[in-house]
Amino acid sequence: MRAFKLTMSYDGAAYAGWQVQSNQTTVQSVVEAALARITGGMVRVAGSGRTDSGVHALGQVVSFQSPTRLSPETLRNALNAELPRDMAALKVEEAPIGFHARLDASGKRYRYWLNDGPVPDVFRRLHSWHVRQPLDCDAMHRAAQAFVGEHDFRSFASRWPEDLHSTRTIYEATLRRENLPDSPTLIVFEVAGSGFLYNMVRTMVGTLVEVGRGAKPECWPAEVLSRTDRNEAGMTAPPQGLFLVSVDYPTEATALGQRQMNDDELGE
Repeated sequence: MRAFKLTMSYDGAAYAGWQVQSNQTTVQSVVEAALARITGGMVRVAGSGRTDSGVHALGQVVSFQSPTRLSPETLRNALNAELPRDMAALKVEEAPIGFHARLDASGKRYRYWLNDGPVPDVFRRLHSWHVRQPLDCDAMHRAAQAFVGEHDFRSFASRWPEDLHSTRTIYEATLRRENLPDSPTLIVFEVAGSGFLYNMVRTMVGTLVEVGRGAKPECWPAEVLSRTDRNEAGMTAPPQGLFLVSVDYPTEATALGQRQMNDDELGE
């Protein structure tokens, strides 16, 4: 038996999220079916994050085991021949036996796209949230700095107390306008951290939008954090603007402790 680490991207618009569900097409079910056709046997895969329905990935990491004799490069090429056009295998690598994409992750980076133009962008409607009024991007960036550091993010979790603990460390939280000639109204929120609770990023975005539209002051996200109550935060932003950008992994020396911490990680 061999272990593999697959890095892939996908457009989540057509799927009912990552995780296998009965009577619905999911990213996991499509990947497993493709691997079964390639290897000739049933293959179970684990993703680094269980992305929700409509959420996308630029760098989802997937672990699986197979007795196949195919090389990693051949597996990648075969996957890209079998997967639908809204998915791509970016890289396949041999991994240590026991590697688990979710349990061994030490950090993740997410990106969320907003469009605050006066009319919807029909070409980005499946990949951004159209907010129908101008947003103060600078105020949102300043407010987002309250997220940086180690905090109890219970106010930003949709399924508390399903998670065993709600403390996470955020390394970076930034908002900026993209300098795109054809889309001057695009705003990107980027956040990196040790891990994320279910719908945490989307609730961050929904909270920051209240600041951007002038309904709440810049200090409000910090106040929401301190209250540890989901009812205090803003709405959960819609899924189509969210992208899982990349996943980090620790050294072997810290892997066990990280695996214990990630055992309850639901992701987005």
